[in-house]
Amino acid sequence: MPLHPQAEAMRARRAAAGTPPLYTRTLAEARAADLADLRAATGGGEPVHHVGEFTVEGPGGPLALRHYRPAPRPADAAPGPALLYLYGGGWALGSLETGDPVCRALANATGADVLAVGYRHAPEHRFPAAVHDCWAALDWIARHAAELGLDPARIAVGGDSAGGNLAAALTLLARERGGPAILHQLLVYPNTDHRVPAQGEADPALFNRHSVAWYWSHYLADPADAADPLASPLRAPSLAGLPPATVITAEYDPLREEGEEYAEALRAAGVPVELRRYDGMPHGFFAMPGVLDDGRAAQRYAADRLLAAYRADRDGAAR
Repeated sequence: MPLHPQAEAMRARRAAAGTPPLYTRTLAEARAADLADLRAATGGGEPVHHVGEFTVEGPGGPLALRHYRPAPRPADAAPGPALLYLYGGGWALGSLETGDPVCRALANATGADVLAVGYRHAPEHRFPAAVHDCWAALDWIARHAAELGLDPARIAVGGDSAGGNLAAALTLLARERGGPAILHQLLVYPNTDHRVPAQGEADPALFNRHSVAWYWSHYLADPADAADPLASPLRAPSLAGLPPATVITAEYDPLREEGEEYAEALRAAGVPVELRRYDGMPHGFFAMPGVLDDGRAAQRYAADRLLAAYRADRDGAAR
């Protein structure tokens, strides 16, 4: 279908303003513009009961963790579910601030605690630094679940774009290392395979194949790293035994094909997966509920999928 009217209006505003693509800017300019764009498109972050920030030891030094608690939890309450959410930004952009509105929305919609980690960015720290940081955060959360009031058996991982790539990598590492247990994986238009997207006209007002190439150029230290499943999860020899998945894609997104191929590969490996494509939407729409109604709808859908996973596990444990 054509680009959704709301997305077309957003694209037209950027084109009329002559907004240069992020991949034509310096990293400092691109990071600042990315944050400004997302703040303008979120509609403002939702209030939550409590947001705390602390540091844990990571493989490259202290790692910042931000903890969103949607509602008060009595001291005698049963441990609750959690989501480790990894923000996008092509491994080079993004921050705890750019991911903040999505984390707030998912916390409120699921009632689960959401944690986000400020992983190291490329090109200052190339692959696999971000993977190792996210793994350190997941491992720490699982080991300290009791003191956080969380159930270590009900921890999900998720992320959008590069964050979805990192979430998928965590499931591969957890399988390889025998834990921590991951209940569910939420992959929002994830990078799953290093490759040049389909050729064709690349609209400079939208995320396009030049954007994808630019981000990968910052992330990989060696072209040979592209074959590593922790960089390209679709290249894993087997996806069997991974957690159930929710995969969200957008029609006007150069990452759509590889995201949908990953969903099909998971299904073929026996992994329960639900794939939903949002027609007429561009890359990034999930984080833009302030200007794109489907962004809010997709967040609600993601929350519903997580809620179902948390409830199924709780009910199963109760039996």
